Amino acid sequence: MNKLEDILTAGIQTNKKIEKTIIDIIFRHVKDVVFIMKVEKGPKFRYMFANESGLNKAGINQNSIGKLIEEVIPPDRAIYLQNEYERLMKEGKTTVFSDELIIENGVKVYGETILTPVKNAKGDIQFVVAVTRDVTENLIEKNRLVESEQHYRSIVDHNLDGIFSINLDGIILEANPAAYKLMGYTEKQLRNRSIFDFVSDHDQTNLKNMLQQTESGYSLESLDCRFNHQNGNQLTVHIKTVPIIIHNGIKGIYVITRDISEQAKNAETLKYMAFHDQLTGLLNRRALLDDLNNEIFLAKDSKKEFALLSIDLDRFKYLNDTLGHLIGDEILKKVATRLISIQSHGVRVYRQGGDEFMLLLPNMNRQEVSRVAEKILSSFTSSFYINSKEYYISPSIGISLYPYDGRDSESLIKNADEALFQVKERGKAHYQFYRSDMNSTIHNVVSLETHLRKAIEKKELTLYYQPQIDLETIQVKSFEALIRWNSSELGFISPGEFIPLAEETGLIIPIGNWVIKTVCKQIKKWNEKGYNQIRIAINISPKQFQQTNLVQTIKAMIDFYQIKPASLEIEITEGAMHDKKETIPVLKSLKELGVSISVDDFGTGYSSLSYIKQFPIDVLKVDQSFIRDILLNEKDAAITSTIIHLGRSLGLEVIAEGVEVAEQVEFLLKAKCQKAQGFYFAKPLTPEDIEKKYLN
Repeated sequence: MNKLEDILTAGIQTNKKIEKTIIDIIFRHVKDVVFIMKVEKGPKFRYMFANESGLNKAGINQNSIGKLIEEVIPPDRAIYLQNEYERLMKEGKTTVFSDELIIENGVKVYGETILTPVKNAKGDIQFVVAVTRDVTENLIEKNRLVESEQHYRSIVDHNLDGIFSINLDGIILEANPAAYKLMGYTEKQLRNRSIFDFVSDHDQTNLKNMLQQTESGYSLESLDCRFNHQNGNQLTVHIKTVPIIIHNGIKGIYVITRDISEQAKNAETLKYMAFHDQLTGLLNRRALLDDLNNEIFLAKDSKKEFALLSIDLDRFKYLNDTLGHLIGDEILKKVATRLISIQSHGVRVYRQGGDEFMLLLPNMNRQEVSRVAEKILSSFTSSFYINSKEYYISPSIGISLYPYDGRDSESLIKNADEALFQVKERGKAHYQFYRSDMNSTIHNVVSLETHLRKAIEKKELTLYYQPQIDLETIQVKSFEALIRWNSSELGFISPGEFIPLAEETGLIIPIGNWVIKTVCKQIKKWNEKGYNQIRIAINISPKQFQQTNLVQTIKAMIDFYQIKPASLEIEITEGAMHDKKETIPVLKSLKELGVSISVDDFGTGYSSLSYIKQFPIDVLKVDQSFIRDILLNEKDAAITSTIIHLGRSLGLEVIAEGVEVAEQVEFLLKAKCQKAQGFYFAKPLTPEDIEKKYLN
């Protein structure tokens, strides 16, 4: 019995010790605020216990124990707590509420309070245990996360770029409003579908590769691909991909898209303009160089041949100048259309500029290329109709072959052009393959042009004078000025070589003006020596005759050297007389100056009796081609006699050119030709020799 009492007494003492320990922990060491409130009639709530945290944080002390809520804390706070306690009484179970407090130094803290009812045996609530935990840090972190989420949502939802959130299988989990607008689909139509459902077949592989790299943790961009819009159109979009990383693991990918359809369209337009001729729509020289380099690369591996055709339109410049550039442009367009119609087996047509075209013929040998060239020539036998008028144009074609005529684009183009040059030199309107010996000819022409441009400046040009003999009196009062060129580097150059070159390059204009000036200066010198009854003929080229300031130039030289206009004779060829509207005013103006006008090489060109009647001509010159064979060919003799008779009948002076033997002189005397010139009488002479032999 005593032993049992000792055990019970020891147990009671132990329980009290445990209870004291628990109370001490709650009171001193638990940081949560703990209150025990007694429920009284009303209901009223009286403080029965508060731990140390509760006393400190609630701003009360031990004297508050035993008092009602409204007796301890401010009224607004008391009412708030009273309402929460009453809610507990109504619900009869544990409730939770959050509130905030302003503690020392005005710091705001947030708490979460759990109210737990303590009931008696009848189920009536006698006490309420209130435990309040400081959740300030948790709430701040939560708010920070919420704010961060809202920042993210704002960036995504209000972004002008379409943003797709996809999983690693490419399934669309979410998209922003811009994505729906971009694609033309609703959220429901996009969600849970593969992003590849909306990508063009051509770009599927590229996008898959991009997403695979992003799965490895790389953010990528700059891939442009085509997306299919809901209306069936294709959009060109610029794509960026960003991995979605959660807990150091990649859980998905953001696909950020920007519509660049308009920029892509503009880029395509710029690219088209960069590689196409604006007038004809054909590929241009830049495209030719690219294609040539690519063709050379392919041909090196395949050991195949290909050809390059250089095409130039014969007489196009004349048509362009006489008909106007608008007609010229229309002709070029129609030529382009005709060349395109010949395309076959990968043939590509290019416009170099002006009236120059190029054709690239892949995988063709020499025979096949010849057939294409013949087909081109044949197609141009048909006329071109522009504004209900008919025009005929023929092409000249030069051809280079890979690899025989060059192994790079520059060589192939140059050699095709050199072959074309030879075609032009040999009558035009045909085709020719490049030969290695053409190089020397081209280089000679280029060198000749370079030196000719400097000939006047270097005083390499001189004038010789060939006397024109009066066949009845054997007197000499007129001469023809003939130009000669003795280059300091190339030596003596025949007029037959450099005059056509001067015509082609336009150098004939400054050379012609130099001749006019030099002749007027020579007449002045001879006049000062007392030789007044002389006349010198100057050859005027068709190109110079077309210059609007020709008459002014001649008048200026006559006035400058103060010579008689009658001592100057202007020789024009029949080619300059084609256009009556332009020719007649010029000739009349020259006649008004007082100069004589002669027609050179009469009978060899576009002769017309009506022109002779209408034009104010003074002299007819019978071409040496007729004089050469008048003793051997009856037709030449008849033509020469007829020209002489015609000239005399019209009151014109007739001069025969190229007289070389006495028998020709006898024939001309019988035909009553007034004058003659040629090697029989004298070759072209220097001014000093003319003075010695004829003027003295």
